[in-house]
Amino acid sequence: MGSVAVLFRLMPQGVETDMNALAKAARGAVPAGVTVRGMQVKDIAFGLKSLLVSVVMADTGGVLEATEQAFAKVPHVESVEVMEEGLL
Repeated sequence: MGSVAVLFRLMPQGVETDMNALAKAARGAVPAGVTVRGMQVKDIAFGLKSLLVSVVMADTGGVLEATEQAFAKVPHVESVEVMEEGLL
């Protein structure tokens, strides 16, 4: 089996959300077998920002969904979206 690179976009609950704390919590929420390759805070509009999280995981069933669910449970995360996905 190969590996998959996935880019997630985590949207915070509001403009007052501490993006550094959100990034730290998201890094800690990653399931076993998933490696964080990078994080970037991106401006959206009117002070709202998103957190882009790039991860690498095994190409097995259920890992993508488990990672998405783990990110959704991070405090102050409003929504999680898969932006890109590709085989390595």
